[in-house]
Amino acid sequence: MTNSDCVDAILLDIEGTTTPVDYVLGILFPFARVHVESFLQAHAQDIPVQADLKRLWQEYEADIAQDLSVPEWKKDNQTSGAVPYIDYLISIDRKSTGLKSLQGKIWEQGYRDGTLRSQIFTDVKSAFERWTSALKKLFIFSSGSVQAQQLLFRYTEVGDLTGFLSGYFDTEMGPKKEADSYHKIAQTIKIPPARILFISDVAAELRAAQSAGMRVLFCLRPGNLSSDSEGFSVIQNFNSV
Repeated sequence: MTNSDCVDAILLDIEGTTTPVDYVLGILFPFARVHVESFLQAHAQDIPVQADLKRLWQEYEADIAQDLSVPEWKKDNQTSGAVPYIDYLISIDRKSTGLKSLQGKIWEQGYRDGTLRSQIFTDVKSAFERWTSALKKLFIFSSGSVQAQQLLFRYTEVGDLTGFLSGYFDTEMGPKKEADSYHKIAQTIKIPPARILFISDVAAELRAAQSAGMRVLFCLRPGNLSSDSEGFSVIQNFNSV
């Protein structure tokens, strides 16, 4: 076994680690883009959605202040006026907390009505079973909102996997490429960083986690955007962990 024998917790990325990149880029993102306008028309007055829109408006103002070329957000129409900017953020996969929160709410409708069923790699469920049987605590750290993470693991093609997971973290903890985010996670779950294994397909995230004192592994899955491990130990599935 690799690394897991000397840790108490395993922290996992989602996209490219537990779940194919193409599911996120090819199914989830297009679903959000197609449904964002109708969702806002129905829910723009909901307090949580208003909070997302407020964050996104602040982000839009910051982009304008930096003279970035972004689609115009016509503030006199909070629903359809916001759509071009939101569509732009989705298209560039910006790690925006407001965007990720809004996407999670849009995806919830698709999961609940059966339109969406999340894909996971074939070794994930058995690894979750093995790790939890060995008394490892499992956590998720993803740029997607906590809500989106919970939905993804609740509505998988192989059933509800949320029972295996002890907690979820998103960018409310901080950026995934900054060591302080991993310090905060370790403090939150009350496990020393040296007893936590972080697995991701992004070397910059591994550097940040390693700087925080965590053990790390680079996950190389079919369809991942990069195969450059930058010197980190590589796994191609969870069977050896």
